[in-house]
Amino acid sequence: MGEQQQGKFPQDVIDEYSALGIDLVALFSAGHLGTRMGVEIVEASAERVVGTMPVEGNTQPYGLLHGGASAVLAETLGSLGSMLHGGSTKIAVGVDLNCTHHRGARSGLVTGVATPVHRGRSTATYEIVITDDTDHRVCTARLTCLLRDVKPGDGIPATPTS
Repeated sequence: MGEQQQGKFPQDVIDEYSALGIDLVALFSAGHLGTRMGVEIVEASAERVVGTMPVEGNTQPYGLLHGGASAVLAETLGSLGSMLHGGSTKIAVGVDLNCTHHRGARSGLVTGVATPVHRGRSTATYEIVITDDTDHRVCTARLTCLLRDVKPGDGIPATPTS
């Protein structure tokens, strides 16, 4: 995954994490799996998260986008929205993911858009719609994350800001 730019995040969120000495870009990346799959975060806020992923390299034996790849994109985007909703004192942990695959994609980029269905104190649920280059729906997913307090050892990457 390429370098993420801070402009993709709301300024108040950037400020909140910066004051804690946390590298927001590292914290809200797509992670190692997302990086290997080419996931790019385009826009991120608690109200809407947008990301893309190439079909090439993420296909099953018939040459179609692998359903698991769609699930990775969906969970990445929904988790990111949940983390942004929970704020710097919470960690989002996926507890339920449901994906319905509507049609295949053979090339190009797929784009996922995650929007909240429920944002509470202890859980957040996001609907993620994944479309192909022609704006046809490829997959509809729903992710619910548990929001729990950050504990020492959670592995949240912190880098002092300067």
